[in-house]
Amino acid sequence: MDSEQTNLGGRRLRASQAELMTGAVCVAAILLFVGIGSSVLSSALDRLVNNSSGPVDHPLTLALILNVALILLGWRRHRALREEVEERAAAEERAHMLAARDPLTGFLNRRSVMEQGAALVSRALQRGKAVAVLAIDLDHFKTVNDMHGHAVGDALLRVVAQEMEGGLPPNALTARLGGDEFACGFLFDSGNPDVVVRIAERLVSRMAQPFDADGIRCHISASIGIARSDIDGASIETLLRASDIAMYAAKKSGKNRFAWFDAAMERELQARNEMESGLRLAIPRQEIVPYFEQQIDLATGRLTGFEVLARWEHPTRGLISPEAFIPIAEETGMIADLSLSIMRQAFTAARDWDPDLVISVNISPWQLRDAWLAQKIIKVLTETGFPAQRCEIEITETALFDNLPLAQSTVGSLKNQGVRLALDDFGTGYSSLAHLRALPFDRIKIDKSFVTSMTESVDSAAIVGAIARLGESLNLPVTAEGVEDGDIQDRLVVLGIAKAQGWFFGKPLSIAGVRRLLSERRMLAAPAPAEDVTSRRLAG
Repeated sequence: MDSEQTNLGGRRLRASQAELMTGAVCVAAILLFVGIGSSVLSSALDRLVNNSSGPVDHPLTLALILNVALILLGWRRHRALREEVEERAAAEERAHMLAARDPLTGFLNRRSVMEQGAALVSRALQRGKAVAVLAIDLDHFKTVNDMHGHAVGDALLRVVAQEMEGGLPPNALTARLGGDEFACGFLFDSGNPDVVVRIAERLVSRMAQPFDADGIRCHISASIGIARSDIDGASIETLLRASDIAMYAAKKSGKNRFAWFDAAMERELQARNEMESGLRLAIPRQEIVPYFEQQIDLATGRLTGFEVLARWEHPTRGLISPEAFIPIAEETGMIADLSLSIMRQAFTAARDWDPDLVISVNISPWQLRDAWLAQKIIKVLTETGFPAQRCEIEITETALFDNLPLAQSTVGSLKNQGVRLALDDFGTGYSSLAHLRALPFDRIKIDKSFVTSMTESVDSAAIVGAIARLGESLNLPVTAEGVEDGDIQDRLVVLGIAKAQGWFFGKPLSIAGVRRLLSERRMLAAPAPAEDVTSRRLAG
């Protein structure tokens, strides 16, 4: 854009110079016309007055005619050049406008808001005021784009910009930073931050109302982060960054709200970024390893299998819980590689365990959006040589809510290979019974939030009992998660629940810990005799 403006300016300068030269030629032609014309006219008048029939000065007359033609041509050229200069000036103005403004909303763009924002901060210092910078991100805007197309999305942005402008002070800076991200800035009295609060509340309220975009009724909301120059930073760059951090905090807290920037938010963001960077290295290094939680048959007390859990064996921080890194893996898209790595390690380790032991693996809702997920899991099973019949995939109800047809396709491919399917966290989703009908589940797992509280909460006990009866009526075995003491175990046995897992039966074990446990219980497959191995090699 800068080079385009430079070219426009150069062309305008050359056109102005040509206009000046043409004007100078016209002036010279007029002066010449005056000089020649006076001679021709005085000669003509003399002949008329004296009735003289003297010879006409033809060269002089011809020069006069040519001079008149030159004046007319010069004037036309001068006018054309003037129009060209005006057009180029307008084009330059349009180019400057495009360089400074977002063409869709008319708001400032990212570059120009930096310039004008710096001027606003400087003005605030001169007047003894403070600047409030608000970062505004529209919630659910992507859904509108996906459902109705970009034309409706653009129409919605225009309407939102108008509504936003109406909720701000008259002289506020407004900018569209890109997509559905906006920023605004205005002066306020540092001793009266309630003014900023009222403006933020007004914007949140306005953004939550239904909008009409090209005849489509759209429902969105806004997450807003606020930074102030007298506390959070004296430069527009710092204020924009601080307000952006606060905006993400508002979005993380549930959206449709605003949040003031706090230094703790930045520390949390830095810790998250460090976690993300470490995670990108940890997955290929296999620092994320499987741990195994025992699953017990309540009727016999027999070990029936394990649920695979992820743990990060960090080289300096020790063992990191999945609650700290799984959400980051999901947000960044690393969850697919992480999950497949965990499966590969778990299946490889469990090949020589007792063949009756089942390995249960959780699938993230993010993974279930992958149309090739079933093929990827089957590939890991094939490459590790782990029997598909000993693999149980656990899917949460919330994962099914996003795209049930895709989930049905994925599940169908896995079931065709003999993989088992469990509905995890049952009772916490949106429509449990509908999901039980839609997919061929082999097992129901009761969410641990109900199990751990069933001895203290009548409601939780009633829910666990209802799920147990439902499983019995549908001929679906039920597993209870979160068993932490003997009282809970006893109540589950009375309810007829088949399996259970939880810390009451032991903490999750590493691969080495599981091998020790299975060795003690003689549940490791005996190695093949040396002569059999030799004969198989020779036969191969």
